[in-house]
Amino acid sequence: MTRRRTGPGTPLGAERADVLICGASFAGLAVARELAGRGLDVLLVDRYEVGERATSACAAPAPWLRALGLEASIRQELGAMTFTTPHGSVRYEMPWAWAAFDYRHLCELLHAQGGARFETATVRGRHGRVVETDRGELTAPVIVDALGWRRVLDADGYQPPDAPLSRGLEVHPERGGGDALDVWIERSLVRRGYGWRVPAGGEARIGVGSYEPRHHVKEPTRALAERLDADPVRWQGNWFPHRLRAAAADGVFFVGDSAGHCLPLSGEGIRTALHFGLAAGREIASGKPPGRALADYAAFSARHAPLYRFALALQRTVPRLPPRALTLALRALRPQSERMFSWYLAQVAPAAGAAAARRPARPAPSRAA
Repeated sequence: MTRRRTGPGTPLGAERADVLICGASFAGLAVARELAGRGLDVLLVDRYEVGERATSACAAPAPWLRALGLEASIRQELGAMTFTTPHGSVRYEMPWAWAAFDYRHLCELLHAQGGARFETATVRGRHGRVVETDRGELTAPVIVDALGWRRVLDADGYQPPDAPLSRGLEVHPERGGGDALDVWIERSLVRRGYGWRVPAGGEARIGVGSYEPRHHVKEPTRALAERLDADPVRWQGNWFPHRLRAAAADGVFFVGDSAGHCLPLSGEGIRTALHFGLAAGREIASGKPPGRALADYAAFSARHAPLYRFALALQRTVPRLPPRALTLALRALRPQSERMFSWYLAQVAPAAGAAAARRPARPAPSRAA
């Protein structure tokens, strides 16, 4: 059972900060990391403790984790991918590796690099520069929404199923083995989506994602686990966006899933959350007037729109391909695997993360400061 450090009725008091970051997962922690050592009072709030509640398969390109000094969280590196259809499997050797990592450990490492002070609080909404939580009102001249797809700090939010969201669910049996990230594209399993298995040391992460939010994924996930002779235990899941949204609205920075930064087709959102979180942090710390920093960050996010449109077009096309034609296409592309995966990594390159130097962790500012 999830336990909060303080009860929801415990008031925070009149909390003020230079930067208020709502959401303490990948995106919010990346913003805080980039603000370390800048002389700013950064307050990070989340409903849960840092690293307490994972909602994804927790796999990202290993070069990204190394660039950010997070390699200690890696459980297993996977240097290949397999794609299985009803007509066979195709294995791709990759020029880089996926890293299956421990969610809590990575979040703790990232938080230590930032050194922001942290409070547990459930964010409910906002009016102006004031953020409403279950523990009182928080104020800051700079506010970041890294709370996920609900986009809590924007009046223009949305809810599934009438929203551009995918849904995913997975189980975590204690069953290791394998050296590849496995993907199943089978309409009998999920009509518009895919299944996956991510070996992670002593466990496997087995799940199903659907691009159509109205389609349930619990039974397909159970069926895939049983096919792989694995126990469907330790369930976790979430919605994730597949359309880019405005990264700034009404003076607020939106980062990660709140800005639709999860890539369509692949559903990869961890690398992009880090990428855009670092970019938001750089703009906030730049010394520019707040409006200019916000506009430049929004423009940076918008420059990625062609990539997102291309990936969304593929997301709509692949489920419509006849399975036999899809299998032939996967086999035909195998000689180009190194080139394809190099291109894919370069679209959100780890160099962007490495540019944010590995700063030593600094103690969080005191409340008096």
